[in-house]
Amino acid sequence: MSAPVLTSVHFYPVKSMAGSTPDEAAVEPWGLAGDRRWMVVDEHGSMITQRQEPRLALASAFLLDGGGVRLCAPGMEPLDVAVPAVPGGQGTVTVRVFRDSVQGVPAGAAAGEWLSAYLGTAARLVHLDAPEVRRPVDPGYGRPGETVSFADGFPLLLTTTGSLDALNSLIASGDRAAEGPLPMNRFRPNVVVGGTAAWAEDGWRRIRVGEVTFRVVKPCGRCVVTTTDQRTALRGKEPLRTLARHHRIGKQAVFGQNLVPEHTGVLRVGDTVEILQ
Repeated sequence: MSAPVLTSVHFYPVKSMAGSTPDEAAVEPWGLAGDRRWMVVDEHGSMITQRQEPRLALASAFLLDGGGVRLCAPGMEPLDVAVPAVPGGQGTVTVRVFRDSVQGVPAGAAAGEWLSAYLGTAARLVHLDAPEVRRPVDPGYGRPGETVSFADGFPLLLTTTGSLDALNSLIASGDRAAEGPLPMNRFRPNVVVGGTAAWAEDGWRRIRVGEVTFRVVKPCGRCVVTTTDQRTALRGKEPLRTLARHHRIGKQAVFGQNLVPEHTGVLRVGDTVEILQ
């Protein structure tokens, strides 16, 4: 088998919205540049994702110069949102990402009105102004000083085409075959690697992708978001049903691996992937 290669790169400016697939992306200590620096929250500051609002899958966020975003969604006029100013370092609010309390900066009222109108529920948009200090990586897996954006838990998520092919074969042989084959966007990865055996990534501990090395710290336990068709926002049973039967690690149905970068650099589609450990 030839050396594994990076087949695609993905980043999502607003957590749980559709994102972009560039040919290259800069790796920052807390994730890909521009990835999940914005998040939708409810009136109490708790994150709103596709778990609660699957229609977020139909909304897109495009990164603008300076870090702002353009919001687009069916039936809505596009809205450009600038990075909110934080005069004198003040103006942050506490928001929640699962159990983590994080300081974020609210966007202007127009963004909240746009999101509330689209979702049909009170919502606001917040920006992560200082990712280098705001949210530490889980100390069970991270090292002192390592931080993460508004991503679920870790700076980057890796998946492989070999594992997706194996999963789709299992779905095709089961009683929910009509739901497959599933595209990779169900898993919302940052980096996708081709040219490996199925589930090979479960044994990796340290890799180099092009010029950047990563620790492979934890398998990714999957949730209901993976059952959401990213084109229609409709939900089914797959892939959770098949993963629960055929690919569990501990008590979790898993797909993909979480990464922590060891240094910064640039990833480019076509980069060779080297398994270091």
